[in-house]
This record gives sequence, C-alpha cells and structure tokens, in this order.
Amino acid sequence: MINWDGRVTAYPSDAVERYRSAGAWGSLTIAEQFHGVAQRDSARIAVVAEEGSLTYGELDELTDRLGAGLAELGLNPGDRVIVQLTNRLQSVVAWYGLLKAGLIPVCTLAAHRAHEINAISRKVAAAAHLVESTSSTFDLISFAIDVQAGHPSLRYVLTTGASKNAPGVQIEQIIADMDAATARERIVQIQRKIDPDDVVCFQLSGGTTGIPKLIPRLHAEYWYNAFEFARASGWNESTRAAHLIPIIHNAGITCALHAVHSVGGTLILATAVLDQALPLLARERATDALIGHGHFSIVDHAGFSDAAVSLKRVLLSGAKVPPRVFEAFERRGVWVGQTFGMGEGFFTMSTPDSSRQSRLTTVGVPMSPLDEFRVLEPGTEDEVGDGVVGELACRGPYTIPGYFDAPDINATSFTSDGFYRTGDLVAVRVIDGQRCISIEGRLKDLINRGGEKISAEEVEGLLLRHSGISAAAIVAMPDERLGERACAYLVAAGEPLTLDDIRLHLQSLSVAKFKWPERLEWVSTLPTTPVGKVDKKLLRVRAAEMTLTSS
Repeated sequence: MINWDGRVTAYPSDAVERYRSAGAWGSLTIAEQFHGVAQRDSARIAVVAEEGSLTYGELDELTDRLGAGLAELGLNPGDRVIVQLTNRLQSVVAWYGLLKAGLIPVCTLAAHRAHEINAISRKVAAAAHLVESTSSTFDLISFAIDVQAGHPSLRYVLTTGASKNAPGVQIEQIIADMDAATARERIVQIQRKIDPDDVVCFQLSGGTTGIPKLIPRLHAEYWYNAFEFARASGWNESTRAAHLIPIIHNAGITCALHAVHSVGGTLILATAVLDQALPLLARERATDALIGHGHFSIVDHAGFSDAAVSLKRVLLSGAKVPPRVFEAFERRGVWVGQTFGMGEGFFTMSTPDSSRQSRLTTVGVPMSPLDEFRVLEPGTEDEVGDGVVGELACRGPYTIPGYFDAPDINATSFTSDGFYRTGDLVAVRVIDGQRCISIEGRLKDLINRGGEKISAEEVEGLLLRHSGISAAAIVAMPDERLGERACAYLVAAGEPLTLDDIRLHLQSLSVAKFKWPERLEWVSTLPTTPVGKVDKKLLRVRAAEMTLTSS
C-alpha cells in the first residue's frame, strides 16, 4: 500500500472484516473489476456520447494502452493527477486509463480556476494535470501550463482533444503509440501491486471553510458503492442510463460510470445542455436517468416528450422536488423516486417498495443494509426521536472515516464512535412502515447552486480582499432553475460597487465562476444576533423574497 504518513484515515479493522465477510468489499481493484466485466461483455456498448460509442472490448483495450503508455511516460502508481474534463467519450477513456496505470485521479471541475486548482494540487502533490481542449473562451490547456509553472511536483500536462501543435502530452498519441498485447501485460503487472483497500481517487467536498476538503475513496468501497446503487436501482445489462451532470464528480462516477459498468449496462453520456442532451436520450432510448435540480426544467423542454418515451425509471436529486416535476414523469408512465448522496459516501434512495408519498416527500432509505445512521441533536451526540429535526450522522461500507490530511477538521466532523457528521438537517418520517429520511435544511453555511456547493465563508473572504468592501455575508437566494444562487449582502467602504466590478474582482483572483454572487444588496451594517454574530437567518429570510436582478 502507499505510505500516506497518516494523512488517510483507515477504516477500523473490525469494520473492514465485517464488510468483506458480508460480500460488500471485494479483493480486486476497480481496474480489475472493469476488465472482468469487459471480458464477459466485450461486444456490448459500454458508453455512447455525441462523439460516438465504444464497446466494452474497445474501451478495455484503449484504456489498457493509455494506462501502459502513462507508465511508459514516467508516471508511477500512486501519483496524483488533477483531472479537469467534461462529459465526452474521451473522459471515460481517460478515467479508466488513469486507474489502470495505478494513478490517482483528483476530481475537480472544468469550472475551477487557479484559486482552487493551485491549492488542491499542492495539497496532494500532484504529478500531472489532465485537461481538454474546449470551444469555450477559457483555454484550459494554457491554464494548465500556467499552473505547472513554479509547481515542483507537477511533471506533466496531459491533454485530450488538442490540436497537433498544442502544448502538453496528448493522451490520443499515447494510445496510438502503445501495442495492445504489450499494454495488457504491463497493466496486469501494475494492478497486481495495488491493494484494493488503498485510495483509488480523491473527490472534493463542498466545505464551509475555504478550499474544498479532499475525500479519499478506496477501490473496494467505491466499487461497492456503485454496484449497490445499480442493484438498488434494479439495473442490469439491458439498462441504458443517461447522465447529464459532470461525469468527473462523485455522482458521475458512482451513479453513472461505475454503477452502469458494474452490471454490464450502457452509459449514455450527455452534456448539461438540454438542447443537446434530450435528442441523444431519445435517439439512444435511455431507460434510466438521474436528474439533478439544475435540470428540473427538463419537463418544460420541447424535447422532453421524445426523450421520455423509453424511460422506465427516474431518480430526482438535489433539492425538494416540485410536485409538478414528479407528476410530469408519472404522466408518461415513468417510475419516479428520489436519491440523496454525498462525496463522503452515504446514500439514500427510494425503493421499489416505497409508497408514492415517500417517493414524493422523502429521499428514501439507506441504500445498503450495512449503512448506519443517526439523527442527532445539533452540537451533541444525543439522538432525537423519529419526526424530530436533527443533524444526520452516518457510517458504513462506503462512508469515509476521515478527510485527507485534515486532523483538525476530522476532530469535529466525526462522533466519538466514528459516525460522520454531515451537517444536513433531516427528520425520520415513518411512511407505510418505512423509516424514510426527509431533508430539512443544512447546518453548514453552503449555497447549493444546481448541485455544486459554494462555501459562503470562502466567497466572503474573497470579497473582502476588495478595498471597496468593508463587510460581506453570502446567503442562498432561491432560484427556480438551479435551486439556489448566491446573494451577497455588502457594506461599502466608499461608493457601492456594481455587479460587474465584483465579477472583475473575482475573475482577477481566478475564482470559479459558479461561486460568483449573482445579486448584490448594499446595506449600512450587517444584522447581528445577540451574541454579535452576523444574523444569517434574517438575511436568508430577506433573500427568500428576492429575484435575480441586482440592485
């Protein structure tokens, strides 16, 4: 195993034994798991996107060649690779190629900028940065080259979709230069030395303080997490599951890529743009889809009816589900449920046995029979009764026992017996005999913008770097399409700034655009509670009555 010098918290040995004896944790790496499925289902379509499709056999061979080529390049098992890719066919090739080389992807967003990437990359001592050529105005390849400068551990910038003369090492060329038979032998040698209980990737947590926390996921538990999602969803080799949200993201990897492939099904990899996604779903006859809050408007789109023709099951996620969205799917004969999950692991889902009331009003029950959860009085380890709102705490076969290299955060994020404190406010609702979980809010100071978590404290600190701002408070403002957007309450140090001024300031700090406030409220002072803290509860009440237009 990799020597993490205590930066990765180990699962308790008795828990590992229990999960393995129950058949949850296996003894293979994820690359080996995928290869086994590909050998069995080599002729079946593994993934289809706008650019084309790949069978399991084709995907297995391409990723063997990429993995072996990355090793030939000089990357070593255990090296960390920052990944900034969108939903395209080559992203799936890249993912499995990295795993086959024994490399550890660090899953960031294409929207992240220097503020986030520099800190994350240095935290994990990344050896490479993988980006794509895009048609957007932001040049990710040039960005990666700039990040590499002055970064002692970053040896390679890897690219996909780039022109021949672009800087960096093109993964397409790596694949072309590697023989398939030689590659398979090299991958077998690499995988033989990887422990299935070691880190397979790092996901990011939408934390409340500064840069996202790093979530180490392990081969054995991460594959089980995905397989259990597929099992609970009723998936098999005939499943054609569509995914529209970022694939290099915990939901993308767990609920789409690995879950579909764990049962030999087909992943329909779409983009977030409904004008592009819905024709693909219709053409490829999607049977299943995970729809986040940012796509609840799908039911109002002109292409919805055609895309829904083949759908059998839909899981809705990300926010309280409007009944009209639920009903729009039902009118087309689609079974509708809800799911709730986190990069830290714990998942809940509606089940085939769930009543309509529970599917409409709750996020269901824990996904695995090995999951454990409690609802605690906030700030204590005391459990509250069913029906009482409290903080969700959980542990289980795919819930992390600690964040990466974060002893101070871990000390407050877990109970004395190892339950992860989620910061989510929930209540248990007993419906038709099922103890279902209802999401009631958050303890954490986050804005959930279309599924992406924005740390209010982080953005407040960035705003205060502007000489024209003397105080700042960020709260969520409701939005019909994305669920929430960020509203900034600001105290000016002089004349109030415009929204464009704020955007230019944050752009100069290389902050991801999705974190930028979308409404400004200039006030003479920020309201405070009796103990002198900013009264964000009052600010949220005010923001709940607002529209997007700035003032």
